[in-house]
Order: sequence, then C-alpha cells, then structure tokens
Amino acid sequence: MITYNYEIGVIHGRFQVLHNDHLKYIMAGKAMCRHLVVGITNPDPVLSRKEETDVNRSSPFANPLTYYERYVLVKTVLEEGLDARQFSIVPFPVSFPELYKYYVPMDAVFFLSIYDEWGRKKHAYFTEMGLKTHILRDVPSEEKGLSATDIRMLMKDECTWEHLVPQAAQRLLIEWEIPARLKTLFRVSPTLL
Repeated sequence: MITYNYEIGVIHGRFQVLHNDHLKYIMAGKAMCRHLVVGITNPDPVLSRKEETDVNRSSPFANPLTYYERYVLVKTVLEEGLDARQFSIVPFPVSFPELYKYYVPMDAVFFLSIYDEWGRKKHAYFTEMGLKTHILRDVPSEEKGLSATDIRMLMKDECTWEHLVPQAAQRLLIEWEIPARLKTLFRVSPTLL
C-alpha cells in the first residue's frame, strides 16, 4: 500500500505546450498525494491577467492552445501512466486568487516550483490566501530545464522539437497543426513572444 504525504494536491501550469519537464513536475506532485488536481492557468482571455513579473505570458504566441486542447493534452498524457481516478483537470485562474475557491479544493496542498519572480509572486498569492504550499523546486531560471517558449520557437522555425514532449502530446500537437498555428501567430505579433 502506498503512503502519501497528502490526501489532495493542486498543481498548475499553462502547459503551452506540455513538455517532458512539465510531465516530471506533475508526476512529482502526484507522487506526494492520493489525488492530484491539475489546474490549467490562463484558461481564457478573461481569466488571464498581464503580470509585471512575466509580461509575455498573456501574449497570443505564448498561448497558442485553447483550454480544451490543453485539457486533452494533459488528460491523454497522464492516462498513459495513471488511473483517471487519481487526477482531475480544471481551469485555474492563477492571477485571480479571489477566484481559487470556485475551481480547486482550498484545503489541498498547493505544489509549485520557483524559478523567477513570477514563481515567487504565485507563492505569495498562495500564502496570502492562507493555503498550504509545498515547493517542489526552487532554482535559478538558468537551471529550470525545458522552456515551452523555446519549444514554441523550435516549432515555429521548423526545427526538431518532438523529442522534448511526451509521445502522446507530440501526436496531438502534430494532428492539431500547432507548428503552423505558431507561424501564423508569430507573423501577426512577432514582438509578443
């Protein structure tokens, strides 16, 4: 029988695009709790806010996938290794702490990794709300690992990116023609990475 540190955990990310380090992050949270709620941030333009600590996170190029596409990506990838009863996927308006109670269980532990000022701001949001937090990693940005921004640029530039994402995600991203979508978004707003 597996012993978990926590009954329910909440982990979050934009997952634009879901890559191998995202999967490691999600699975690190899952290893610590019986049930993991995966919150997808920036679910739509209304529930996204420009953040001074990460000004490009709300740009069209940084958000090529819809909430539903990201939901399908996360679900498809996680179901390859987890029973569907072990996790839930919900929208998570991370920049609107006053709305958390409508999306996630407030008595859960909130997992996060900190790489920069944006990570510290999210941690502040959680602690100001009185939420229990567990920091999975706290390292400088140069030690972060994979970057979805870099992967989106590789996709746009028709460079090899497939090995950087889980195989199930790769299949869906190709099927949905995300590299072509990124090229179009970049042509429209090249300064908004």
